Amino acid sequence: MNRTYENALRLLQTRRRSRPKTIVSKAPLDPASGSGTQPLKGLPSIVGMKEWLQDLGHSENDVNNLNVVHIAGTKGKGSTCAFTRSFLQTHGLRTGFPKRVGQYCSPDLRFIRERIQIDGKPISEDQFTRYFFEVWERLMPAESGVGEPVRQPAYLQFILLLALHTFIREKVEATILETHNGGEFDSTNVVAKPVATGITALGMDHILQLGPTIENIAWHKAGIMKPGVPAVSMLQDAGPAEVLRKRAAEKGTSLEFVPVDETLPDNKKVLSVPVQRLNCSIALALSKNFLRATAPGQELTAEDIARGVENFSWAGRFQVIEERNSQWFLDGAHNTLSIVQAAQWFAVNSSPEKCRILIYAHISDQRDGEEMAETLVNALLEEHNLRPDHVIFTTYDETENGSTRIDQTLKSSEKRFSDVIAGYVSIWKKVDRQATVSTEPTIEKALNLARRLGGEKGMQTLVTGSLRLVGGALNLLEA
Repeated sequence: MNRTYENALRLLQTRRRSRPKTIVSKAPLDPASGSGTQPLKGLPSIVGMKEWLQDLGHSENDVNNLNVVHIAGTKGKGSTCAFTRSFLQTHGLRTGFPKRVGQYCSPDLRFIRERIQIDGKPISEDQFTRYFFEVWERLMPAESGVGEPVRQPAYLQFILLLALHTFIREKVEATILETHNGGEFDSTNVVAKPVATGITALGMDHILQLGPTIENIAWHKAGIMKPGVPAVSMLQDAGPAEVLRKRAAEKGTSLEFVPVDETLPDNKKVLSVPVQRLNCSIALALSKNFLRATAPGQELTAEDIARGVENFSWAGRFQVIEERNSQWFLDGAHNTLSIVQAAQWFAVNSSPEKCRILIYAHISDQRDGEEMAETLVNALLEEHNLRPDHVIFTTYDETENGSTRIDQTLKSSEKRFSDVIAGYVSIWKKVDRQATVSTEPTIEKALNLARRLGGEKGMQTLVTGSLRLVGGALNLLEA
């Protein structure tokens, strides 16, 4: 097979497999007493990772030398990773260390290379292709038909291996590593000795794999803690906080609960949303721990911090795109906690002087899109007294001609748009009988309708409800 970007993407897709529907965790059923365990069903994703790295020629020390900052949590992981990367990159530009900062994150919104970044930019198609085939040809031998079949990495395992391989080859000096959804048994936990670990906000998500309680989820997330490696956490509720403390003691490390850092700059563009100040505070603590471990005597200056905040960017999360006299507010909120934050952000930063529009889509087999829509309308109308001038429900289909991106990785739901759209309209009309509601079959048509509604005076449009929707909108708005 020719070593092309397109062929690399085709081969990568063959590694997809269905997510297990049963609980695959092993965590205390009663974290307060530590008694009882859940049966471990299925094979944890960390299994095989160490051996695959060895097959690629990478030792444990090679991975540890990437100077990993490992971050877990339910919400805010992406923003926290991006803030940490920005702080360390800014410090490196001033001092010479770290010279290059790698970042592994998921999911991607527009193209797969967004998951593997160096200095805040996705690796190039050439880099992706070259390193992909180096990994593929080492780990995916042709079937010989003799003996036991060789176990091979699944989709997320392969991408993580590709990322670590890339960072080692590119000689990055700091690596920001985001977990997939767990911690203890997550494939990213192959890093034996990170330089710092952090836990963001915890909530009820991925409960089939990590649940059934918030304490169980906390147990899993705390699994990234390592002996002697400083850990920080956002302030948590009493139950999960106690689990984190006990896990830190078990792991032989210190744990600091970090409140909002009052020294953060008053940056309205980046830090106008309270949750982003929380994420930024965790990132700042992680960055300071990183420098203590890797460059004793060096510190983040006030200027480093201000520039790090100013240079922060994270696609699809509290992102504003300017378009002539209009603004697009994009947030990939895809659960009730995030959708409330998105509503608050839009309410604070939009103006009644312009036409305010909402574009919403959520079609999922695992989450309740109707509950999210109900949460959103209540947050906008009742909490913030903001009635959108127009509400548009749409699908995950991007373009009118049906074209798709070759490296689009976010999958569609098995549910049909027609099966859920009536429910969304009904929910919205129940709360706001005066609402003007439209439905559009594609994201492209929804965006064009918003432009027409804005007219000469312009509009401000919130695009939210799912990563698929925001990824499609970004692909059209930033083409």
